[in-house]
Amino acid sequence: MKHLIYSESIVSPSSAFRISVVTYWSGDYKVKGYLIEPKKKAVYDGMVYLRGGIKKVGMVRIARIMQYANEGLVVFAPFYRGNEGGEGQEDFGGEDRQDAFAAYELLRSHPMVENQRVHVVGFSRGGIMAGLVAAEYNPTSMITWGGVSDCTLMYEERPDLRKMLRRSFSGDPKQSKGTYLARSPISLAEKISCPVLIIHGEIDEHVGVEHAYQLYNRLDNNENVKIDKWIISNRGHLLSVREQLTYTRNACDWMKNC
Repeated sequence: MKHLIYSESIVSPSSAFRISVVTYWSGDYKVKGYLIEPKKKAVYDGMVYLRGGIKKVGMVRIARIMQYANEGLVVFAPFYRGNEGGEGQEDFGGEDRQDAFAAYELLRSHPMVENQRVHVVGFSRGGIMAGLVAAEYNPTSMITWGGVSDCTLMYEERPDLRKMLRRSFSGDPKQSKGTYLARSPISLAEKISCPVLIIHGEIDEHVGVEHAYQLYNRLDNNENVKIDKWIISNRGHLLSVREQLTYTRNACDWMKNC
């Protein structure tokens, strides 16, 4: 597989799947992530899960990505650089976008992935990463779930993140306007041609639902893009376990029909 350095199997909660901690090249950095592969020999769609948060906050959970694997997918979820023993330092869609790009290329070259069919799913901050991958590679589909689509809006609505954002973006939106635009999926809409599904809680307190509407409106101007929007009434950034599983299954059905 492209970019692969080595993988180490870990205990799997299901006898039907093999789970590994993969170390792969992202430019000059060694970055890590979880890979879930069905043990049954066959071909499957692949899915790159692009996590939210930063550092320990929002770290990939095996239980979460297993929900996708159980729907018949080979799943790879990078931790992003600087995490869980990986080299470098993540920077919110700057140079760490290469971690998502390399993860996509790695999974596309996986021998169990059918016809290079790879989807990207970005949650929260991962919506930035998913947009960047979609604009660069034209994956089979893209899902942004509670995802950031406008980095300037993120700065405005999250005072608690502003110090980190100023560090990652080299200033505030006035000082570094170009950087905020370049990392915002709404600014990349003309470069996105794959099918897109937007899932967002109506009362999301971490990433406002306005992100969903802005991205939908930008993409809806492109007649060549298949776009769907699921706004979940009276729900915030996170769902109950049962609701999350239901929407995950529906999202996987949507992906497989792309």
